[in-house]
Amino acid sequence: MPIFAANDSGSASGSETNIQTPFTVQDLVKLNELASPALSHDGIKLIYSIDKKDDNDQHQSDLYLQYLNQNGVGDDQAKGLANKVIQLTSSKSTERNVVFAKDDQAIYFIANRTGSSQLYRLSLTGGEAVAISDLPLDVDEFKLSPDGQQVLLTMRVVPECDTLICSKEKFKTEKNRTSTGIVYTQLMVRHWDTWFDHARSHLFIAKLDGKMITDALDITQGLDTETPPKPFSGLEEASFTPDSQFVVYSAKAPSHTQAWTTNYDLWKVAVTGGDAVNLTEKNKAWDSHPVFSSDGRYLAYLAMSQPGFEADRNRIMLRDTVTGQEKEVAPLWDRSPHALFFGTDDKTLYVTAKDLGQVSLFAVNTQFGDVRSIYNEGSNTIVGITQDNIIFSHKSLVQPSDLYSINLDAQNLEQLTDVNLDKLAKIKFGEFEQFHFKGWNHETVYGYWIKPANYQQGEQYPIAFLVHGGPQGSFGNNFSARWNAQLWAGAGYGVVMIDFHGSTGYGQAFTYSITQDWGGKPLEDLKKGLSAVVEQQPWLDRNRACALGGSYGGYMMNWIEGNWSDGFKCLVNHAGLFDMRSMYYVTEERWFPEYEFGGTYNDNKALYERFNPVNYLDSWKTPMLVIHGEKDFRVPYDQGLAVFGFLQRKGIPSELLIYPDENHWILNPDNLEQWYANVLGWLDRWTKK
Repeated sequence: MPIFAANDSGSASGSETNIQTPFTVQDLVKLNELASPALSHDGIKLIYSIDKKDDNDQHQSDLYLQYLNQNGVGDDQAKGLANKVIQLTSSKSTERNVVFAKDDQAIYFIANRTGSSQLYRLSLTGGEAVAISDLPLDVDEFKLSPDGQQVLLTMRVVPECDTLICSKEKFKTEKNRTSTGIVYTQLMVRHWDTWFDHARSHLFIAKLDGKMITDALDITQGLDTETPPKPFSGLEEASFTPDSQFVVYSAKAPSHTQAWTTNYDLWKVAVTGGDAVNLTEKNKAWDSHPVFSSDGRYLAYLAMSQPGFEADRNRIMLRDTVTGQEKEVAPLWDRSPHALFFGTDDKTLYVTAKDLGQVSLFAVNTQFGDVRSIYNEGSNTIVGITQDNIIFSHKSLVQPSDLYSINLDAQNLEQLTDVNLDKLAKIKFGEFEQFHFKGWNHETVYGYWIKPANYQQGEQYPIAFLVHGGPQGSFGNNFSARWNAQLWAGAGYGVVMIDFHGSTGYGQAFTYSITQDWGGKPLEDLKKGLSAVVEQQPWLDRNRACALGGSYGGYMMNWIEGNWSDGFKCLVNHAGLFDMRSMYYVTEERWFPEYEFGGTYNDNKALYERFNPVNYLDSWKTPMLVIHGEKDFRVPYDQGLAVFGFLQRKGIPSELLIYPDENHWILNPDNLEQWYANVLGWLDRWTKK
């Protein structure tokens, strides 16, 4: 397999006289960030924001317009400006959720310029951005109707209220009351990092008629569940019908089972409000991502088939809106797409899906089910489709996100942006390569190694052995803002990452194999993978290896302590599961452990206890750094406190790093710098000669 070096990233690596230094977390938090890309309907204009950060921790986020060279399409001005970049805004406020007007002569976006997040319009022919909404509540997201006359908004409201003012007043009353108790009558009471305040995200319709939007119609009035689903979904879960008369969205039906069911359905409601119709009532698993062909004939969406299983394969479903007939597209394709875009021919779906350590672009023929790979390198996200090209964002282990274009026939890859050109020129990344070996049951398992940035032939280097979370996840060819593998390479470590059984992108059977076997196949893969890579790459020093992981990766650190206690010099456990019994009763998404362990704790105690790290404490001896966030409701922080308490009581070298203001992740840049300083310091303590 090819070896990828720093100058393979698509960005300039600097002149020969430019001195490059290894990548550090200080470099990471100062990288410019590209966000909110939007493609015009005619395919010749591209809008995106760039959050520029300087050495003094100051940042400015603004919108930019870039004209694209689309085979002569467009007016003379556009042709003359091809690939030119024009700054559109200069404001202290951050613009986001950019959408082109129907005629492509203006854009809409959300900004907080007056103390509230509202909708703005900016003409591309000149002038300043103008607020077009003054609603009582913050606008979270929006989407324009195909006819350009309406806007779909999401706002957080109190479900029993029938006006926005009512919700605003109730929020104010709640904030000002002197008592602090909150009464709940059913789960969930909290989710991810937030206690439920009895508010819900709802969908609203407002007219775009040139007047200020001061009110909007709640088309999900009274709904006591979230739409879009929180905390990670957005308006990709809602779509106008092409005639602009209806909205189709994904949501759970109101019930007391919210915490242990994944039965999201697609609902259809008129833009004038009224009762919603359940379009997918027969499927008791997860339905999502509705998208219509431009002629309105077909509705495509994603559907899982296993109730309660959040990592099931997403099937592509196609419904004929005239006949009502429905079929699965490409039923034999063993990948799980997570985005859908109709091509201009209304017969091809362009999708992204994890595939052998990448997030790849595919074209799927809706008539015959043929699947064609378009781009299979790095991690990619579709921005838009033109008649000839796909515009997408791309990142890899040696490149943060930038925008690219590629022909629909998988030719003529072109980089459109290079937002970190100067900054990347000063950085030396470690070379990387994907490798494979025979894991559990002699099945092929993939991973990546990365050389230290300061690698010298003939030297041996300590190992940072990264274990991903999920567990249905992947440490693939990606550039992360949190667990960035190049930071360990920059610190002088050889990095090893293995997509053990249970990982995504290798077929559904491979992903499913971890269910009810958390400590079996994955541990065997990790053992065999580490042995294989040190044999293949003799510059890796097996005697100086530390393992690190978060979430399920943190669980694996606890599992390694009891079941591979002589494997590593040290361990780093971030938000790891420690006691599966207490974990079942305190986590918020109850469907997750119930599927992974075959039922409730009371139903299947034997399996929970079989893979419960707390039952293997007699073998613990490896020094461990424990890290947790107090706002982590997915794996509550008492799991980390229990680990540290035991390590201290037994006299095993250990440290605890706790973050009162962080959730399951570390998001504050200052905290991230502290996190890496402590983690790398811990590894240095136990592995450096």
